[in-house]
Amino acid sequence: MLQAVPSSNELDDVVQTAGRMRAGIESVVTGRPELVRVTLAVLLAEGHLLLEDVPGVGKTTLAKALARSIDCTVGRIQFTPDLLPSDLTGVNIFRSQTHEFEFRPGPVFAHVVIGDEINRASPKTQSALLECMQEAQATVDGHSYPLPRPFLVVATQNPVEMEGTYPLPEAQRDRFMARLTVGYPSVEAELEMLEIQESADPLDRLSPVTDAAHVAHLIDTTRRLYAAPAVKQYVVDLVGASRADHGLRLGASPRAAIQLLRAAKSLAAMDGRDHVLPDDVQLLAVPVLAHRLLPSTESRLSGRTTDAIVADIVDRIPLPASAAARGRRAIG
Repeated sequence: MLQAVPSSNELDDVVQTAGRMRAGIESVVTGRPELVRVTLAVLLAEGHLLLEDVPGVGKTTLAKALARSIDCTVGRIQFTPDLLPSDLTGVNIFRSQTHEFEFRPGPVFAHVVIGDEINRASPKTQSALLECMQEAQATVDGHSYPLPRPFLVVATQNPVEMEGTYPLPEAQRDRFMARLTVGYPSVEAELEMLEIQESADPLDRLSPVTDAAHVAHLIDTTRRLYAAPAVKQYVVDLVGASRADHGLRLGASPRAAIQLLRAAKSLAAMDGRDHVLPDDVQLLAVPVLAHRLLPSTESRLSGRTTDAIVADIVDRIPLPASAAARGRRAIG
Protein backbone atom coordinates (compact mmCIF):
# COMPACT_ATOMS: atom_id res chain seq x y z
CA MET A 1 0.00 0.00 0.00
CA LEU A 2 1.26 3.44 -0.91
CA GLN A 3 1.95 5.76 2.00
CA ALA A 4 -0.66 8.47 2.43
CA VAL A 5 0.34 12.03 1.66
CA PRO A 6 0.19 14.45 4.61
CA SER A 7 -3.21 15.73 5.64
CA SER A 8 -4.12 19.40 5.37
CA ASN A 9 -3.65 19.78 9.13
CA GLU A 10 -0.16 18.32 8.94
CA LEU A 11 0.76 20.62 6.07
CA ASP A 12 -0.65 23.60 7.96
CA ASP A 13 1.61 22.65 10.86
CA VAL A 14 4.65 22.67 8.56
CA VAL A 15 3.66 26.00 7.01
CA GLN A 16 2.98 27.73 10.32
CA THR A 17 6.03 26.40 12.16
CA ALA A 18 8.38 27.11 9.25
CA GLY A 19 6.81 30.56 8.92
CA ARG A 20 7.49 31.39 12.56
CA MET A 21 11.05 30.14 12.29
CA ARG A 22 11.56 32.09 9.09
CA ALA A 23 10.25 35.30 10.64
CA GLY A 24 12.55 34.91 13.63
CA ILE A 25 15.65 34.22 11.54
CA GLU A 26 14.87 37.08 9.14
CA SER A 27 14.72 39.44 12.12
CA VAL A 28 18.41 38.65 12.60
CA VAL A 29 19.57 38.01 9.02
CA THR A 30 17.95 40.89 7.18
CA GLY A 31 17.36 41.20 3.44
CA ARG A 32 17.96 37.55 2.48
CA PRO A 33 14.55 35.81 2.43
CA GLU A 34 15.47 33.14 -0.15
CA LEU A 35 18.62 32.25 1.78
CA VAL A 36 16.55 31.66 4.93
CA ARG A 37 13.93 29.72 2.97
CA VAL A 38 16.45 27.27 1.52
CA THR A 39 18.15 26.93 4.92
CA LEU A 40 14.86 25.81 6.45
CA ALA A 41 14.27 23.45 3.52
CA VAL A 42 17.58 21.75 4.31
CA LEU A 43 16.57 21.41 7.97
CA LEU A 44 13.20 19.84 7.09
CA ALA A 45 14.89 17.54 4.57
CA GLU A 46 17.22 16.28 7.34
CA GLY A 47 20.31 17.41 5.46
CA HIS A 48 23.46 19.34 6.27
CA LEU A 49 24.34 22.85 5.16
CA LEU A 50 27.61 24.39 3.98
CA LEU A 51 27.80 28.20 4.10
CA GLU A 52 30.62 29.47 1.92
CA ASP A 53 31.44 33.16 1.67
CA VAL A 54 33.86 35.89 2.65
CA PRO A 55 34.20 36.90 6.33
CA GLY A 56 31.69 39.21 7.95
CA VAL A 57 28.61 38.60 5.79
CA GLY A 58 26.64 36.66 8.42
CA LYS A 59 27.42 32.98 7.93
CA THR A 60 27.80 32.20 11.62
CA THR A 61 24.94 34.55 12.51
CA LEU A 62 22.61 32.60 10.23
CA ALA A 63 23.70 29.32 11.81
CA LYS A 64 23.19 30.71 15.33
CA ALA A 65 19.78 32.14 14.44
CA LEU A 66 18.64 28.77 13.08
CA ALA A 67 19.85 27.01 16.22
CA ARG A 68 18.17 29.52 18.55
CA SER A 69 14.84 29.20 16.77
CA ILE A 70 14.64 25.59 18.01
CA ASP A 71 14.57 24.51 21.65
CA CYS A 72 17.31 21.92 21.26
CA THR A 73 20.92 21.13 22.09
CA VAL A 74 23.56 23.07 20.16
CA GLY A 75 27.23 22.19 19.68
CA ARG A 76 29.78 24.77 18.57
CA ILE A 77 33.11 23.83 16.99
CA GLN A 78 35.82 26.28 16.00
CA PHE A 79 37.90 24.33 13.50
CA THR A 80 41.67 24.84 13.77
CA PRO A 81 44.66 22.94 12.34
CA ASP A 82 45.43 21.34 15.72
CA LEU A 83 41.87 20.10 16.33
CA LEU A 84 41.77 16.32 16.89
CA PRO A 85 38.98 13.90 15.92
CA SER A 86 38.38 13.20 19.61
CA ASP A 87 37.71 16.92 20.10
CA LEU A 88 34.63 16.40 17.94
CA THR A 89 33.37 12.95 18.87
CA GLY A 90 34.41 12.72 22.53
CA VAL A 91 36.73 10.56 24.63
CA ASN A 92 36.63 7.71 27.13
CA ILE A 93 37.85 8.74 30.58
CA PHE A 94 38.98 6.21 33.18
CA ARG A 95 37.26 6.66 36.53
CA SER A 96 39.45 5.39 39.34
CA GLN A 97 36.49 5.23 41.74
CA THR A 98 34.62 2.69 39.61
CA HIS A 99 37.62 1.27 37.70
CA GLU A 100 35.64 1.76 34.50
CA PHE A 101 35.84 3.96 31.45
CA GLU A 102 33.21 6.66 31.11
CA PHE A 103 32.36 8.15 27.74
CA ARG A 104 32.37 11.93 27.61
CA PRO A 105 30.58 13.00 24.41
CA GLY A 106 31.96 15.76 22.20
CA PRO A 107 30.14 18.69 20.60
CA VAL A 108 28.79 16.57 17.72
CA PHE A 109 26.32 15.05 20.16
CA ALA A 110 23.85 17.86 19.64
CA HIS A 111 20.80 18.47 17.48
CA VAL A 112 22.42 21.43 15.70
CA VAL A 113 26.21 21.49 15.26
CA ILE A 114 27.75 24.79 14.16
CA GLY A 115 31.21 24.37 12.66
CA ASP A 116 33.17 27.56 11.99
CA GLU A 117 35.77 27.50 9.19
CA ILE A 118 35.62 23.77 8.61
CA ASN A 119 38.37 23.93 5.99
CA ARG A 120 40.91 24.95 8.64
CA ALA A 121 40.83 21.48 10.22
CA SER A 122 43.14 18.71 9.06
CA PRO A 123 41.78 16.02 6.71
CA LYS A 124 41.87 13.51 9.59
CA THR A 125 39.59 15.69 11.69
CA GLN A 126 37.36 16.54 8.74
CA SER A 127 36.91 12.83 8.06
CA ALA A 128 35.67 12.34 11.64
CA LEU A 129 32.54 14.18 10.56
CA LEU A 130 31.85 11.84 7.64
CA GLU A 131 30.38 9.03 9.72
CA CYS A 132 28.43 11.50 11.86
CA MET A 133 26.89 13.25 8.85
CA GLN A 134 26.02 10.13 6.91
CA GLU A 135 25.23 7.52 9.56
CA ALA A 136 24.02 9.79 12.41
CA GLN A 137 26.42 8.04 14.75
CA ALA A 138 29.94 8.47 16.10
CA THR A 139 32.39 5.65 16.75
CA VAL A 140 34.84 6.05 19.62
CA ASP A 141 37.25 3.25 20.57
CA GLY A 142 35.27 0.74 18.55
CA HIS A 143 31.90 1.58 20.10
CA SER A 144 29.21 3.38 18.10
CA TYR A 145 27.02 5.98 19.77
CA PRO A 146 23.83 7.24 18.08
CA LEU A 147 23.43 10.98 17.54
CA PRO A 148 20.20 12.78 18.43
CA ARG A 149 17.45 13.38 15.91
CA PRO A 150 17.18 15.75 14.21
CA PHE A 151 20.89 16.13 13.54
CA LEU A 152 22.01 19.08 11.45
CA VAL A 153 25.55 20.24 10.72
CA VAL A 154 25.87 23.86 9.61
CA ALA A 155 29.47 24.45 8.56
CA THR A 156 31.08 27.64 7.30
CA GLN A 157 34.16 28.19 5.23
CA ASN A 158 35.98 31.14 3.72
CA PRO A 159 36.82 30.64 0.02
CA VAL A 160 39.15 33.64 -0.19
CA GLU A 161 41.77 33.27 2.53
CA MET A 162 43.20 29.86 1.65
CA GLU A 163 46.48 30.01 3.60
CA GLY A 164 46.53 27.30 6.25
CA THR A 165 43.37 25.61 5.00
CA TYR A 166 42.60 22.09 3.80
CA PRO A 167 40.04 21.92 0.98
CA LEU A 168 37.12 19.65 1.74
CA PRO A 169 37.42 16.30 -0.06
CA GLU A 170 34.75 15.40 -2.58
CA ALA A 171 33.35 12.70 -0.28
CA GLN A 172 32.68 15.23 2.46
CA ARG A 173 31.28 17.90 0.15
CA ASP A 174 28.85 15.26 -1.08
CA ARG A 175 27.57 14.84 2.49
CA PHE A 176 26.32 18.41 2.55
CA MET A 177 22.84 18.61 1.10
CA ALA A 178 23.30 22.20 -0.01
CA ARG A 179 25.91 24.92 -0.26
CA LEU A 180 24.78 28.51 0.07
CA THR A 181 26.54 31.83 -0.32
CA VAL A 182 25.27 34.58 1.94
CA GLY A 183 26.41 37.51 -0.19
CA TYR A 184 26.42 41.20 0.63
CA PRO A 185 23.09 42.76 1.66
CA SER A 186 21.36 45.44 -0.35
CA VAL A 187 21.76 49.06 0.69
CA GLU A 188 18.32 49.03 2.31
CA ALA A 189 18.99 45.78 4.15
CA GLU A 190 22.35 47.01 5.40
CA LEU A 191 20.78 50.23 6.71
CA GLU A 192 18.11 48.15 8.45
CA MET A 193 20.83 45.94 9.93
CA LEU A 194 22.66 48.99 11.34
CA GLU A 195 19.40 50.22 12.86
CA ILE A 196 18.57 46.85 14.43
CA GLN A 197 22.03 46.19 15.83
CA GLU A 198 22.80 49.72 16.96
CA SER A 199 21.77 49.14 20.57
CA ALA A 200 21.57 45.34 21.00
CA ASP A 201 22.29 42.02 19.33
CA PRO A 202 19.05 40.74 17.72
CA LEU A 203 20.14 37.18 18.54
CA ASP A 204 19.50 37.95 22.19
CA ARG A 205 15.84 38.64 21.42
CA LEU A 206 15.32 35.48 19.38
CA SER A 207 13.23 32.87 21.17
CA PRO A 208 12.57 29.24 20.16
CA VAL A 209 9.36 28.65 18.25
CA THR A 210 9.48 24.84 18.34
CA ASP A 211 11.47 21.98 19.82
CA ALA A 212 13.58 19.11 18.49
CA ALA A 213 10.80 16.51 18.76
CA HIS A 214 8.43 18.69 16.74
CA VAL A 215 11.09 19.28 14.07
CA ALA A 216 11.59 15.51 13.79
CA HIS A 217 7.82 15.15 13.28
CA LEU A 218 7.88 17.83 10.56
CA ILE A 219 10.73 15.99 8.83
CA ASP A 220 8.66 12.80 8.77
CA THR A 221 5.72 14.77 7.38
CA THR A 222 7.70 16.26 4.49
CA ARG A 223 9.12 12.85 3.57
CA ARG A 224 5.57 11.72 2.76
CA LEU A 225 4.93 14.35 0.11
CA TYR A 226 4.10 12.98 -3.30
CA ALA A 227 6.53 13.25 -6.19
CA ALA A 228 5.10 12.20 -9.56
CA PRO A 229 7.16 9.85 -11.75
CA ALA A 230 7.69 12.71 -14.20
CA VAL A 231 9.24 14.84 -11.46
CA LYS A 232 11.52 12.00 -10.38
CA GLN A 233 12.52 11.51 -14.02
CA TYR A 234 13.29 15.24 -14.21
CA VAL A 235 15.61 14.94 -11.19
CA VAL A 236 17.36 11.95 -12.79
CA ASP A 237 17.69 13.84 -16.08
CA LEU A 238 19.34 16.82 -14.36
CA VAL A 239 21.78 14.61 -12.47
CA GLY A 240 22.51 12.51 -15.55
CA ALA A 241 23.18 15.62 -17.63
CA SER A 242 25.86 16.70 -15.15
CA ARG A 243 27.68 13.41 -15.66
CA ALA A 244 27.70 13.88 -19.43
CA ASP A 245 28.58 17.59 -19.45
CA HIS A 246 31.94 18.28 -21.12
CA GLY A 247 32.56 21.15 -18.74
CA LEU A 248 32.75 18.75 -15.80
CA ARG A 249 35.11 15.92 -14.93
CA LEU A 250 32.92 14.71 -12.06
CA GLY A 251 29.14 14.81 -12.19
CA ALA A 252 26.54 14.54 -9.44
CA SER A 253 26.24 11.32 -7.45
CA PRO A 254 23.09 9.24 -6.85
CA ARG A 255 23.10 10.72 -3.33
CA ALA A 256 22.72 14.12 -4.97
CA ALA A 257 19.54 12.98 -6.72
CA ILE A 258 18.08 11.65 -3.48
CA GLN A 259 18.87 14.82 -1.59
CA LEU A 260 17.60 17.07 -4.37
CA LEU A 261 14.21 15.35 -4.26
CA ARG A 262 14.08 15.47 -0.45
CA ALA A 263 14.89 19.18 -0.41
CA ALA A 264 12.25 19.80 -3.09
CA LYS A 265 9.67 18.04 -0.91
CA SER A 266 10.57 20.31 2.00
CA LEU A 267 10.19 23.39 -0.15
CA ALA A 268 6.79 22.18 -1.36
CA ALA A 269 5.64 21.45 2.20
CA MET A 270 6.65 24.94 3.33
CA ASP A 271 4.40 26.28 0.56
CA GLY A 272 1.51 24.14 1.81
CA ARG A 273 1.50 21.70 -1.12
CA ASP A 274 1.29 17.91 -0.77
CA HIS A 275 3.17 17.32 -4.03
CA VAL A 276 6.44 18.43 -5.62
CA LEU A 277 6.58 20.65 -8.69
CA PRO A 278 9.45 20.98 -11.17
CA ASP A 279 9.79 24.58 -9.98
CA ASP A 280 10.89 23.27 -6.57
CA VAL A 281 13.58 21.17 -8.20
CA GLN A 282 14.75 24.05 -10.38
CA LEU A 283 15.09 26.45 -7.47
CA LEU A 284 17.25 24.00 -5.52
CA ALA A 285 19.34 22.59 -8.38
CA VAL A 286 22.29 24.98 -7.97
CA PRO A 287 22.48 24.91 -4.13
CA VAL A 288 22.17 21.11 -4.01
CA LEU A 289 24.24 20.06 -7.02
CA ALA A 290 26.94 22.66 -7.78
CA HIS A 291 29.25 22.05 -4.81
CA ARG A 292 29.47 18.33 -5.59
CA LEU A 293 30.81 18.83 -9.12
CA LEU A 294 34.39 19.12 -10.33
CA PRO A 295 34.97 21.41 -13.33
CA SER A 296 37.16 20.34 -16.20
CA THR A 297 40.48 22.03 -16.84
CA GLU A 298 38.94 24.01 -19.70
CA SER A 299 36.16 25.28 -17.43
CA ARG A 300 38.61 26.36 -14.76
CA LEU A 301 40.81 28.19 -17.26
CA SER A 302 37.82 29.96 -18.77
CA GLY A 303 36.48 30.93 -15.33
CA ARG A 304 33.26 28.97 -15.76
CA THR A 305 31.91 27.96 -12.37
CA THR A 306 29.96 24.85 -11.46
CA ASP A 307 27.06 27.12 -10.48
CA ALA A 308 26.92 28.42 -14.06
CA ILE A 309 27.18 24.90 -15.46
CA VAL A 310 24.26 23.67 -13.35
CA ALA A 311 22.22 26.73 -14.33
CA ASP A 312 22.90 25.92 -18.00
CA ILE A 313 21.82 22.31 -17.45
CA VAL A 314 18.57 23.49 -15.85
CA ASP A 315 17.92 25.74 -18.86
CA ARG A 316 18.71 22.91 -21.28
CA ILE A 317 16.71 20.02 -19.79
CA PRO A 318 13.02 20.29 -20.73
CA LEU A 319 10.45 20.52 -17.98
CA PRO A 320 7.87 17.75 -17.62
CA ALA A 321 4.35 18.63 -18.68
CA SER A 322 2.21 20.15 -15.93
CA ALA A 323 -0.23 17.25 -15.80
CA ALA A 324 2.57 14.67 -15.71
CA ALA A 325 4.36 16.59 -12.95
CA ARG A 326 1.28 16.44 -10.73
CA GLY A 327 0.37 12.88 -11.62
CA ARG A 328 -1.91 10.76 -9.47
CA ARG A 329 -1.36 11.34 -5.77
CA ALA A 330 -0.76 8.47 -3.41
CA ILE A 331 -3.64 7.38 -1.19
CA GLY A 332 -3.58 5.39 2.02
